[in-house]
Amino acid sequence: MAGLTILVVNAGSTSLKLSVVSDDGSAESIDSLASAPKVDAVAHRIVHGGERFRDAVVVDDAVERELAVFTELAPLHNRPALDALVDARRAFPYVPHVAVFDTAFHATIPAEASTYAVPEKWRDVWGIRRFGFHGLSVEWSARCVPAPRLVVCHLGGGCSVTAVRDGRSADTTMGFSPLEGVPMATRSGSIDPEIVLYLLRTKKLGVDEIKRALESESGLLGISGESSRAEELERSSSAEAALALAVFAHRVAGAVAAMASALGGLDAIAFTGGTGEGSSRVRADVCRRLAFLGCTLDEHANEAAVPDAVISTADARVAVHVIRAREDVVAADAARRLLS
Repeated sequence: MAGLTILVVNAGSTSLKLSVVSDDGSAESIDSLASAPKVDAVAHRIVHGGERFRDAVVVDDAVERELAVFTELAPLHNRPALDALVDARRAFPYVPHVAVFDTAFHATIPAEASTYAVPEKWRDVWGIRRFGFHGLSVEWSARCVPAPRLVVCHLGGGCSVTAVRDGRSADTTMGFSPLEGVPMATRSGSIDPEIVLYLLRTKKLGVDEIKRALESESGLLGISGESSRAEELERSSSAEAALALAVFAHRVAGAVAAMASALGGLDAIAFTGGTGEGSSRVRADVCRRLAFLGCTLDEHANEAAVPDAVISTADARVAVHVIRAREDVVAADAARRLLS
């Protein structure tokens, strides 16, 4: 519906972002719900919609209760999102509220990429499958970089690498939850499941301790022992900080190569998210490992990049972009389409 002004509530794992998005895509960040101007609707980014929610939906009490079920699948994300949803519905009771799901963009992933090699009961009765996340961010990058075979590296507090074929998700590193995939700020990413079984079997740690460690004490923070932020580790002189950044770049580059395999080749890479947009070193470290695919950076362009920017050399076989994440615009657009 043209002309609608949308308040977008984006509750991530490490932040709460509020922005008022106009019909032309311009946005104004605000500090709190109380400081919001008059709006026509509120769009909420919800990380996990499971198999139940594959499209945006108008929120009522019944939908809110259903969303509460998914907090168990993505506690770092869905719990703060649900809390923000409750607060916003109370603050704006007379406008429609629309839930927009990060998992929805990945509904196009084929069965060969979404299926875990686990028993049938796990898959068919308990719904164990790969969902994928960061869908709003990936969709925006795909709009900005309309390459036939694109890999989007969303690198921030949470990190994922996604294969996009002709604007549609073909594979991604996050799976049943936002814990799978490459290492992140405080999350481990994928590890051998036997590690968890070993720790439980030998009673070294309990379930809650393992959960806390994998979600909040691992990743860049866990390896470095100093910080979860790439820019702070880049300023450190410690061997542990250097190792954390090396492991991160190694795993991200490996994921990009895997996504290129899923696409049958690679035309472009888009870096987005706080680290993807802000760290020229991370981008350089990842792309250096991908030189065999034709990924060559212009060193000056990379160092000076302000999103949106192209940082590959003119003759590179793979174009490399830095894209400012605009999940707010994608969420607002989804709300307008639904309300129209």
